[in-house]
Amino acid sequence: MNLSDRNKERMKKFETMINTADAALAEELVAADAPFYTPASPEPLYGGAGYLSVVHWMRKGFSDVQWHLRDMAAEGDKVAVRWELTGTHDGEFMGIPPTGRKISVSVMNFYYFNGEGKVTNDIAAEGMIGILRGIGGM
Repeated sequence: MNLSDRNKERMKKFETMINTADAALAEELVAADAPFYTPASPEPLYGGAGYLSVVHWMRKGFSDVQWHLRDMAAEGDKVAVRWELTGTHDGEFMGIPPTGRKISVSVMNFYYFNGEGKVTNDIAAEGMIGILRGIGGM
């Protein structure tokens, strides 16, 4: 199995990890020194536990949140994934009280792997949110 195929297989397990918040899978799939950035923390969060803290943060606002891997492309140590994020806004999220609205959002992330097949970086494509943040709209 080549490197790209191995990393695509790892991403399928990653989908299971984030949807189940499986700590053992997080340790298996995410490098301990991998930094993750989120609005939930002013400082980066590290490793599998750090990544899962982002998942738990999302679940506070969307208790039924799920990430569905819809498209994936890999080249060497990089994998691009288009996720469909679904959930119900049934808890406070970023200061916004629950609305009960269902969401379905397309999200793009780029994952980088080390030689052991562990995620070392996750870069999210922000799109319109980045524009709104840049102009002070969010």
